Amino acid sequence: MALFIVLAALLAILAVAFVLRPLWRSRPASAAGLTGALLLSTAGLYWLVGTPASLDPVAQRAPASIEEAIAQLEGDLQRDPRQIDGWRLLGRAYRERQQPEKSRDAYAKAAALAPDNDDVQVEYAESRALANPQHRFDQEAVASLEVVLKRSPQHQRARWFLGIAQRQADKPAEAAQTWEPLLAMVDENTAATLRPQIDAARTAAGLPPLPAAEKNAQPAAGATALTVKVSLDPDFASRVRLRGDASVFVIARKPGGPPMPVAVEKHSLQELPLTVVLDDADGPMPTQKLSALQEVEIVARLSASGNAMRQEGDLESEPMRVALPAKQPVELVIGAKSL
Repeated sequence: MALFIVLAALLAILAVAFVLRPLWRSRPASAAGLTGALLLSTAGLYWLVGTPASLDPVAQRAPASIEEAIAQLEGDLQRDPRQIDGWRLLGRAYRERQQPEKSRDAYAKAAALAPDNDDVQVEYAESRALANPQHRFDQEAVASLEVVLKRSPQHQRARWFLGIAQRQADKPAEAAQTWEPLLAMVDENTAATLRPQIDAARTAAGLPPLPAAEKNAQPAAGATALTVKVSLDPDFASRVRLRGDASVFVIARKPGGPPMPVAVEKHSLQELPLTVVLDDADGPMPTQKLSALQEVEIVARLSASGNAMRQEGDLESEPMRVALPAKQPVELVIGAKSL
């Protein structure tokens, strides 16, 4: 319970400090007063609706400042160093207080406790860069980012940071290749700021810039367009209760290549059976086109999470290899060999 109170208080202090950051710079006295008022209001509200009587008013007293909260959190973690979230929050607090080396060491504790947690590993890599005098990602940070991307290719922060590390290491071609899939993951405004970074990396590598982004382009079925018919096995559908908000992904990828698709469409479960036409307009990566391949692997995936990357519990059709151009539609049945 003590650690919970300290964590809650420290989160509140950090949130208030972030919101009032501009005021801290111009009018620190006013900011300090507002911070105290907000924290007292929070404590008063908890007193009215919570159960403070169940807590020791001395041992469990909520810290009144970030310095006191950090000191209490340090003590709690010294007594019980297995608290992953505690180390993460301590790392965040140190970073807010401009103590990057301490922040790195705290995140290192969290990373060691959670080697399979992608977000923790990315936070650790970032903390190592912030603690570096030149803000460079060292070999250990790069290794962490590479492990995360191998495990979760759609982790945006890991992909962005690894591209920065590759640019720092004078590997512009690799940086561009790392960043390009982000264009399919982010919104238009973010993509518009990202494209110049990718083009700069490509130019440094002696490569041409990316093709101009086409807005509101209509798919045009050409010689390399691939028609795919997707259905759900009736016997499977009669025996399994499916979530109504499940998504269906129709994916074309390079046989034996990376998991990132060269063309993909997302539909709802209610649309089954459906027919889609995959072509270059469905490609998430500007430098990898369906029309550039002579053979593709086609698969349909039923996803409860709505994530294009395969998750535990997702159901796929049998993958089919298709030579391009395909003269006949490809037929995929989800659940035909399940259960």
